[in-house]
Amino acid sequence: MQYAVELEELGRQITEASRFLEKAEEQLSRRIIGQKEVIQRVFIALLVNGHILLEGVPGLAKTLIIRTFAAAMNLKFQRIQFTPDMLPADLIGTMIYNPKDMEFYPRKGPVFANVILADEINRSPAKVQSALLEAMQEHQVTIGNQTFPLQEPFMVLATQNPIEHEGTYLLPEAQVDRFMMKVLVDYPSYDEELEIMLQSATTATDKEITAVVQPDDIAKARGLIDRIYVDPRVQRYIVDLVVATRKPALYGMESLETMIEYGASPRASIFLLLASKAHAFLQNRPYITPEDVKAIAYDTLRHRIRPGYEAEADNIRSDDIIRQILQHVQVP
Repeated sequence: MQYAVELEELGRQITEASRFLEKAEEQLSRRIIGQKEVIQRVFIALLVNGHILLEGVPGLAKTLIIRTFAAAMNLKFQRIQFTPDMLPADLIGTMIYNPKDMEFYPRKGPVFANVILADEINRSPAKVQSALLEAMQEHQVTIGNQTFPLQEPFMVLATQNPIEHEGTYLLPEAQVDRFMMKVLVDYPSYDEELEIMLQSATTATDKEITAVVQPDDIAKARGLIDRIYVDPRVQRYIVDLVVATRKPALYGMESLETMIEYGASPRASIFLLLASKAHAFLQNRPYITPEDVKAIAYDTLRHRIRPGYEAEADNIRSDDIIRQILQHVQVP
């Protein structure tokens, strides 16, 4: 009985604490039409300290969503255009020699911000992409022999174009695994595109966005998310889904054994639990359900499963594999 009362009180606190997201969403709707799911995923990543890889063809407002999101959330925004001739120092900074003092001083790069847009991240070689690893994992940057902490909150939102391969580089697997989610940005509906055309076909500047969030709002929300209840059966369900990507035969899916070259790492279990908690938070619930896990499973797992040769020959993608796993793994 006492626990039920505590859970009800937590639900009330979550409802109250999540109101800042409604204000931010209202500001986003002034510029962004549609793409509700993408915006929700960005909120989820912010709430649980995650990073997102956005994949979609040009012109789907990926950059506009991120820039508007940062403005509404009152966060320092930095857009970094990745190019083939870029160097790691262009990203994190470098040591500058001062002839007057005859000493080297660190000059910080654009990564020192709250929201980093790594635009077209696959246009730079691996040495530049991997320069983000320390920032994404440890939330710090080392320049020379000095290490500098990054300001919280810190998140990287990277974009890449899936249809253009000339002059691009595959992201290293260690880099890909650092992203909590890989979100596919799709075309708008007919009505949404009509509204986009009427709103954007003008010579006027973009509508002003008001910063409606304070850093304390984000910190308070993160504290409540840590308290969201997870039933042991749901915990095991999450692990079952991840293990099934590595050993599908254990769950009666022998046909997938040759379809998967390698499955998701334990980091997937961590991110799937965190993202599920944030999804429940957005629904104003003090506990997560299997439906929360299913809702976020594709975004969390699709970039952590590499289809094997047979899967590629049969045009089976990672999303198809995840769909089969969700159908076969028993739901608590």
